[in-house]
Amino acid sequence: MTENGLRQHLLATARAMNSQGLNQGTSGNVSVRNGEGFVITPSALPYDRCTPEDMVRVDWSGQPQGSRKPSSEWRMHRDIYCQYPQAGAVLHAHSLYCTTLACLERSIPAFHYMVAMAGGDSIRCAPYATFGTQALSDAVIQALDNRSAALLAHHGMICFAADLDQVLALAVEVETLARIYLQALQITEPSVLPDAEMAEVLLLFKGYKA
Repeated sequence: MTENGLRQHLLATARAMNSQGLNQGTSGNVSVRNGEGFVITPSALPYDRCTPEDMVRVDWSGQPQGSRKPSSEWRMHRDIYCQYPQAGAVLHAHSLYCTTLACLERSIPAFHYMVAMAGGDSIRCAPYATFGTQALSDAVIQALDNRSAALLAHHGMICFAADLDQVLALAVEVETLARIYLQALQITEPSVLPDAEMAEVLLLFKGYKA
């Protein structure tokens, strides 16, 4: 894909994130790996007013190119790409149900087998740190150990996948799980699947991806 095509796809994904209810306003951000760095949505610019040229290229040192400022959360994106070579796209959102759980500092346990979509037997909640800081990025990397999605305490959610289409689909799945979990909690604390069953599900999911 050309650079312009990648920027168009990134902008379309950011707009889809909002239209599908994963995010509101300019609070979330999306990026895609590209060459010696990544391209990320800009800071404080509504996606419906953006053009592909407003997407910001950032190198691995954190240096942006062009006149636009990158999202203040660029460190999380950079560190995920550096930590996980398989990460081709990263999405961070303040989705309603994930953020509700995050404000309660609750992880999502294996109450449903689809939790394995995020790579493990839970979706962890990273401890709170101020937005845009290296401390937050460090907490996210720890929460993502052997995972592809995490909650951010008192903040939101983040996930990564091989490309923009897959990362959007994963974010929708994680938000759906958060919604079901919260609904179940209104009745009682749901039981969780045994470790052995989740290990089997993880193997099956890896088979689908192979």
